Amino acid sequence: MARIKDGFVLREVAGQAVVIATGEASEGFHGMVKLNGTGKRIWQGLTEGRTDDDIARDLAQEYGVSPERAAADVREFVEQVREAGFLAS
Repeated sequence: MARIKDGFVLREVAGQAVVIATGEASEGFHGMVKLNGTGKRIWQGLTEGRTDDDIARDLAQEYGVSPERAAADVREFVEQVREAGFLAS
C-alpha cells in the first residue's frame, strides 16, 4: 500500500487542487503540483491509508469506468508520485 510522505499536503488554490510541501519536505521541493479531479481523489485515498484496489473501486463507481481502467489509472498515478519522491518508503 502506497503512503504519502509527511509534509506533502493537498490544498485548494483558486479552485485548483494542488500539492505543496511543508516543513522539512519544503527543503527539497519548492513548488506545487496541480491535480485534476481524478488525481485529487487518488491523493486523498492515499493520505487516508486506503489500498489501491479500494481507491480504484471508488473511482470506477464515481466516474463510470471499468474497474480495470480505474486500477490502471491508480497504478499510473502512484508510479508518477513515487518517481516524484512523494511516497514514503
